[in-house]
Amino acid sequence: MVYLLYAGFRGKTDKRAAAAAAVVAGETLIFVGNGFQCPLTPLARRLGDPTGSVTDIYLPRWFAHNLPAIHVPLLVLAVALHRRNLKNQGRHQTRQQHRTRQC
Repeated sequence: MVYLLYAGFRGKTDKRAAAAAAVVAGETLIFVGNGFQCPLTPLARRLGDPTGSVTDIYLPRWFAHNLPAIHVPLLVLAVALHRRNLKNQGRHQTRQQHRTRQC
């Protein structure tokens, strides 16, 4: 996600950004397909955590609790940035083709 935002702001919509987008999309689809619950939650419960939380290990509680609310706007921002980049790439290619025809 961090790379997608970085690349989007830098105007780098390329194969690497597409690969990162595929990973983020896959993770999002798994999360949605699992009823908006981390697929590791049942494993954490089986291993003894009564809440089934896996994010509290490495994230502050407030951040872990609000992770979906924080992540969705970042997803929307990344999509908007790369959409803008693709539009700009299309315009740039059209200008180059137009210049080539004039020569």
